[in-house]
Amino acid sequence: MKTAIIAGAGPAGLTAAYELLRQTDIHPVVFEETDRIGGISATVQYKGNRMDIGGHRFFSKNDEVMKWWQEMMPLQGAPSLDDILLHRTLPLSEGGPDPQSKDRVMLLRDRVSRIFFLRHFFDYPISVKWATFAGMGLWRTIKAVFGYFWAALFPKPETSLENFYINRFGRPLYEMFFEDYTEKVWGVHPSKIGADWGSQRVKGLSILALLKDVLTRPFRRQDIDQKKVETSLIEQFIYPKYGPGQLWETVADEIRRLGGEIHTACKVTGVHVVDGRVDEVEVQEPEGTKTYSCDYFFSTMPIKDLVSSLREVEVPEKVARVARDLPYRDFITVGVLVRQLKIRNTTKTPTYDHRVPDTWIYVQERDVKVGRLQIFNNWSPYMVADYEHTMFVGMEYFCDEGDALWSMDKQAFIKMAIDELVKIRVVDRDDVLDAVQVKIRKAYPAYFGTYYELPVVREFLDLIGNLYCLGRNGQHRYNNMDHSMLTAMEAVRNIRDGRVDKENIWSVNTEESYHESK
Repeated sequence: MKTAIIAGAGPAGLTAAYELLRQTDIHPVVFEETDRIGGISATVQYKGNRMDIGGHRFFSKNDEVMKWWQEMMPLQGAPSLDDILLHRTLPLSEGGPDPQSKDRVMLLRDRVSRIFFLRHFFDYPISVKWATFAGMGLWRTIKAVFGYFWAALFPKPETSLENFYINRFGRPLYEMFFEDYTEKVWGVHPSKIGADWGSQRVKGLSILALLKDVLTRPFRRQDIDQKKVETSLIEQFIYPKYGPGQLWETVADEIRRLGGEIHTACKVTGVHVVDGRVDEVEVQEPEGTKTYSCDYFFSTMPIKDLVSSLREVEVPEKVARVARDLPYRDFITVGVLVRQLKIRNTTKTPTYDHRVPDTWIYVQERDVKVGRLQIFNNWSPYMVADYEHTMFVGMEYFCDEGDALWSMDKQAFIKMAIDELVKIRVVDRDDVLDAVQVKIRKAYPAYFGTYYELPVVREFLDLIGNLYCLGRNGQHRYNNMDHSMLTAMEAVRNIRDGRVDKENIWSVNTEESYHESK
């Protein structure tokens, strides 16, 4: 029997293992560096409360992925806890599981995300309506209107993320709603970041797209089949009862049931290449280093780490340099358990106890370091141990491993986070009950530095015939979860069909039409 070794138990690695078992007779063996399943899509538990690291909407314009998710965890067939408390009706799946009694179930959720700026809420994406203009004030609104028309008449060459945003929104709106937040996320000014990131993450989004959305919304079906809507404007999504990690833990159980292997706390440290193929893989396990032979090697590890781990093959100096200097952003989340939030629901969306309806809140305020808030109650009522009496808030910070934020003492960091939450008037200090900190390395591959020389690394890696680079870090591309899964699906199909060329794997999430229309 042939063996495939898979580095990483995130969405790409686990999808590859599962599809190998379904479509081939190849035996997958997954090695995961951490003790968690799901990579950045893991769910972290703390005293019965759960954190979704980074926030994950389960929505894709790819039917294969949507079907895959719902085969693994069926859509709810009965109301969830918050539906019951609100007497809310929503489309249910006939014969689907009851989330009140079954755990393996997807919930149908409404997407509400807003920007917090000038201590006010603004819609995200920015909406073209009176509340937006009222929040900005007359002078800012006038500047925004003229700024947009100026950008439309005199577009800038899209040589940077800054120019990408200005062309779509005008300079005043860019400076208000994109500039500072983007610099918080990446640690560099948007003028130093490639436009590639914008084209992948907010592709098709602009003032014109927002106007189109306003005009067509009354005539659209309001369900998860919204393929003709810009991805950033999708209003509903599905979500596992206990967060994204539950989905991937379920996939891991299925892989083991079908005969595959998954080993946690095991780091791939050496990849031996003989005659243009991966022959053996060294793995650092709790009891020491072991070597495993393989017929195929799937890598979701950062390209920087993959190239440095290659053995018995001469890595060209330029390839080694580009890989070594690839930039990443690291990520820290502070989960804060509170009795209630100071900010209340002023929207038309009904919520339990008049809580804010948001899943995400983008913090654009310049006087705090926090970049985004998550309200875990709104992702799923089952994410919080006591949904009716407490709220669990995730405070997201972007940093570089080894910098001042990353190196800060844990308790000092938690205190700083709570102080910021109080400062922007989101909570009263007396309502804070508990808090926890979680760090994630290399959460975001960055689009500056040697990123633009990455093709030379790809060309070199593609010469290794049985090596497949998958997922966000495996391709150094800011993939969504569905894109990471699709890279794995394409790789397995290549092996099944005997296809040697890997262009289809690298092409996932590169074409504009993928995001905008089916």
